[in-house]
Amino acid sequence: MHPIKRALISVSDKAGIVDFAKELQKRGVEILSTGGTASILKEAGIPVVLISDYTGFPEMLDGRVKTLNPKIHGGILGLRDNPEHVKTMEAHGIKPIDLVAINLYPFETTVAKPGVTLEEAIENIDIGGPAMVRSSSKNYKFVTIAVNPADYPIILREMDDNGNRATLPTRMRLARDAFRHTSRYDALIQQYLTGQTGGENDFPDQLHLVFEKLQTLRYGENPHQRAAFYKAAGNKSLGIASAEKLQGKELSYNNIVDLQAAYGLAKEFSDATAVVIKHTNPCGVASDQSLLQAFIKAREADPVSAFGGIIGFNIPVDRETAEEIVKNFVEAVIAPDFSPEALEVFSPKKNVRLLKLPLGMDAGGRWEIKDISGGLLVQDKDAVDVVEEQLKVVTKRRPTDEEWSALRFAWKVAKHVKSNAIVYAWDNRTIGVGAGQMSRVDSSRIAISKAVRPLKGAAMASDAFFPFRDAVDAAAGQGIAAIIQPGGSIKDQKVIDAANEHGIAMVFTGIRHFKH
Repeated sequence: MHPIKRALISVSDKAGIVDFAKELQKRGVEILSTGGTASILKEAGIPVVLISDYTGFPEMLDGRVKTLNPKIHGGILGLRDNPEHVKTMEAHGIKPIDLVAINLYPFETTVAKPGVTLEEAIENIDIGGPAMVRSSSKNYKFVTIAVNPADYPIILREMDDNGNRATLPTRMRLARDAFRHTSRYDALIQQYLTGQTGGENDFPDQLHLVFEKLQTLRYGENPHQRAAFYKAAGNKSLGIASAEKLQGKELSYNNIVDLQAAYGLAKEFSDATAVVIKHTNPCGVASDQSLLQAFIKAREADPVSAFGGIIGFNIPVDRETAEEIVKNFVEAVIAPDFSPEALEVFSPKKNVRLLKLPLGMDAGGRWEIKDISGGLLVQDKDAVDVVEEQLKVVTKRRPTDEEWSALRFAWKVAKHVKSNAIVYAWDNRTIGVGAGQMSRVDSSRIAISKAVRPLKGAAMASDAFFPFRDAVDAAAGQGIAAIIQPGGSIKDQKVIDAANEHGIAMVFTGIRHFKH
């Protein structure tokens, strides 16, 4: 284990660097540096050897070439226990560089700026920095690499405890982190360039995903499962991962999944809408001119299931709605905002989690990704909505205006219910929801059993086509007046005939909304 005698410091993020360099100087470490970093260290009274003086070459090509020199990379990569390496280094005046503190040009923050040009982005792609990081990491046996200011104190402590040396396990851990650093950097660059070349609509032959850990969760779906919450790198203002937690207990794995489901459904509607979610399925949805009434209707659609649920709103929560919410136990509430008066109402309920996420920040990425054994499944998000011109009335009777309204409402909800999905609705509220059954008729019967009022005259939505007429017959037995479904079954005509027999209006959308 060789002592640290010489350090190269060149950082974009200057946090903590002056104090770190001062401490290195106190320990007798010679410091090499470049440009802006060297100026800051000199201003702090720290002796610095400029890279250009050390290599004998000036910075050139508008700063594009600074450290790409054998005296730099030879000093980093040379094996101290290899006599031939040592001999070659001595012959060419290459001094060992034992510590490298580097972080890279701010590419991520540059491309996040409004109106940034391609030329600006390109000039903020670091070349020499990643090369030195990789060289240092490859030679971790002899070189300590620091890409994160949080590691500076750790390195100093190890130097104090080990005669100016960092231990091998620490150097290996730092090398691992450094390769993660450059891997993330390259992934962000390729993502940006993909957007510039119009390839963002394609599925790439190689998929590189970069995520940053937001927090370790208490556990996953069950207490014996470990879990963590990650945010997409470079995606600073979108999705549930960017929601602001205003109060409440730590979020659980299941909370986060249900919050996504609640908000995803609530934002489908333009009128004030409340959604109550239990185990990713909506147990109640309602729209109204009053948010309070929307919430009451959504909760009363299935009050038993609503207990301990997750609630989503598409407009800010007011005092009256908050007062109604806290009458029963809820896990979490997500909305674009909360009035100060609403926050006062929630304040005594310390365990209720409140999340604020403006509607413009809820998009997230354009893909859905699922882990499978040995790989990933990637698909576009189901962002397609029914186009009015595509709606096709296939029965003898057309829906009334009231039935059309109920059909559209039920269809939006069905999109967010696990397949097989059946939704009964009327007057901008769900009446019964059947989710996740192996047969569509079973979902129909469960939705009937959940109904909080008679179904006579209500609308029915199915996320996929009816393979048989049995679900239509079951609906007719409850007085369902109109049905909306994708169509596309080889037995469509028999299903249509059944609807005609019962005097039910049926509409085909041509769009399926399976949700597995």
